Amino acid sequence: MEPFINKDFMLEGETARELYHESAEGMPIIDYHCHLVPQMIADNYQFADLTEIWLGGDHYKWRAMRGNGVPEEYITGDKPSYEKFEKWAATVPYTLRNPLYHWTHLELARAFDVHKILKPETAREIYDECTAKLQTEEFRGQALIRKFNVKVVCTTDDPVDDLRYHKQIAAKPFGTKVIPAWRPDKAMAIEDPIAYKAYIQKLSEVSGIEIRRFSDLIDALQVRHDFFASMGCKLSDHGLEAFYAADYTDSEIDSIFNKVMEGRYADDDELLKFRSAMLYEFAVMDHASGWAQQFHIGAIRNNNTRMFAQLGPDTGYDAIHDLPTAAAGHKFLDRLASEDKLTKTILYNLNPKDNEVFATMAYTFNDGTVPGKMQLGSGWWFLDQEDGMRKQMNALSALGLLSRFVGMLTDSRSFLSYPRHEYFRRILCNVLGHDVDSGRLPKSELPQIHQMVKDICYNNADRYFGF
Repeated sequence: MEPFINKDFMLEGETARELYHESAEGMPIIDYHCHLVPQMIADNYQFADLTEIWLGGDHYKWRAMRGNGVPEEYITGDKPSYEKFEKWAATVPYTLRNPLYHWTHLELARAFDVHKILKPETAREIYDECTAKLQTEEFRGQALIRKFNVKVVCTTDDPVDDLRYHKQIAAKPFGTKVIPAWRPDKAMAIEDPIAYKAYIQKLSEVSGIEIRRFSDLIDALQVRHDFFASMGCKLSDHGLEAFYAADYTDSEIDSIFNKVMEGRYADDDELLKFRSAMLYEFAVMDHASGWAQQFHIGAIRNNNTRMFAQLGPDTGYDAIHDLPTAAAGHKFLDRLASEDKLTKTILYNLNPKDNEVFATMAYTFNDGTVPGKMQLGSGWWFLDQEDGMRKQMNALSALGLLSRFVGMLTDSRSFLSYPRHEYFRRILCNVLGHDVDSGRLPKSELPQIHQMVKDICYNNADRYFGF
């Protein structure tokens, strides 16, 4: 019997199969946004077992296990490694039609050459085989990245990070560029004055600038921005509930900053004005450096307060927000465009209602200087599954240029997530192949469509970011 993950997995027609095998399959990967830990890459980390590499930090799996009635001690607790894996193996049969079912078996097949279906009956055999392979040099962190033909990895790094591990990687290259990406969210997080003041102290120390007023804060961030640029950084990333574009004066922002540094809480109006000022200043820095900027919009985070107190952030208790985005987004981008300070920009929506909103927002500000300068980003987080990816591609196709799309990214903490690029590519080839087979696209233009696939898989990102 042919394995579940076979060469034509998910490819629904002859044209889709042709596009995938001839054009998509062999293209390298640029992972321009991920959450891999730089130290693990630098140290060429060796994982102890399949549970560590697969379940450690993976809140997609954690959510599914909780939904399947698995107690927390088998998820983030201190139960033995194999017992945790058993609980995951017992959950997998219940993930049918969840993307986790596909991802799980793609990762087993592509990383470990294991083609059995994971379930309680196969758990021990799969765990032992994969854990044994993880003890070899071919399954250390750097080797796994090379295995998936990854040319560039962009990690996610705070302005106060000294980037020591990026320096270590650059000193001992292993065939994949590992570049920092600027994630300055904490520099605008004034909602907690105590935590913010501690952060400003760190920023002051690493920048060498005494931060007494708002202008000092911007000067210190510029020093760090320049340092990131010297380390090869070419893009920023911002994780936001919504766009911020309130009107403000410089004196108002000075007063708000001083108030927070005195340990007092800003009110809602002050929070919005400060975030608006910071978001603008970040965008101006990115434009001056020629970076691309990414805006991930629409998460509502840490909603389960009991579990947040127990486990902290990024543990599976975030969800899709439903705030309005259009007015503030256009106002923010328009200010930058009017001042000729709008750099290359990718917009990611977490709420599927915003696909068309963000696609039209981006294309309102294209200016003919760079192909795809402003664009709708790949299906993100809860939307990086088949339905979400198709809807993103359809919105971009209908309202923009799919041909200029920079394609997929992992947005993952796992060294095993690279088959998500394969998943994306198969879906892309299905979308285009179906259009050819149904007469919506001309068969005479298949050479152009093949080139389009190659561009979306790799070439567009390579040209856009200039790594």
